[in-house]
Amino acid sequence: MKKIILILITSLAINSMAQNLQQITYFDNNQELNGLITSNSEKNKPAVLILPAWMGIDNEAKTAALNLSEKGYLSMIADIYGKGNIPTNVDEARKLTNFYKTDYKAYQYRIQLALETLIENGANPNKIVIIGYCFGGTGALEAARGNLKVNGVVSIHGSLTNGLDRNNKIIPQILIEHGANDDLVTSEDISNLITEMNQTDAIWQMNYYGNSKHTFTNPESKDYNEITSKRSWIDTVNFIVELLK
Repeated sequence: MKKIILILITSLAINSMAQNLQQITYFDNNQELNGLITSNSEKNKPAVLILPAWMGIDNEAKTAALNLSEKGYLSMIADIYGKGNIPTNVDEARKLTNFYKTDYKAYQYRIQLALETLIENGANPNKIVIIGYCFGGTGALEAARGNLKVNGVVSIHGSLTNGLDRNNKIIPQILIEHGANDDLVTSEDISNLITEMNQTDAIWQMNYYGNSKHTFTNPESKDYNEITSKRSWIDTVNFIVELLK
């Protein structure tokens, strides 16, 4: 019952602040992409690009955008899939995410398009951080591997896909937030990640959150852990503040 009430409160709060998010349309050739951006008329603002989880733009991404806007950042939620391609069930989501995890260059390109759109709409091109949840967390790591022009990335319970031997050096700083009980990430995944970070001379850190499964930050997930979710958000904000000050 407590969880149901929390979800209802969260949904009501997001709906009440919806006027602070507006749709922003951009394109990958003929593919229409529809993200959300915080209302902000100022220019040259420090900014955060948010990569959503595998079902597309959701309440968790919207909450992050609104919270970051209150802290003074221009925030945009990217649309990776595009109009007409938003999954309606987990099977469709799995098929889409497997495509982008396999064709990581396509994923990096969609992130780059969102980044360019964010800059065109007021972001300071020299003060941007990317954060991502789950599939978006995977994307945050891909943005770093692709050396997209950002100060840093935060991967929040993302899949630690294998990026070995792709780069001579990773430039953006990296924060990885990982549930210690995440059974979707193997010890081999973590070992490969450490090897990759060493090979690329990355400036990185990985935070483990105890008693936390894969989607521990999402209030709508059965794995939600309120305590570690709050702590990981504090870590995320501190990372952003440090890099964009």
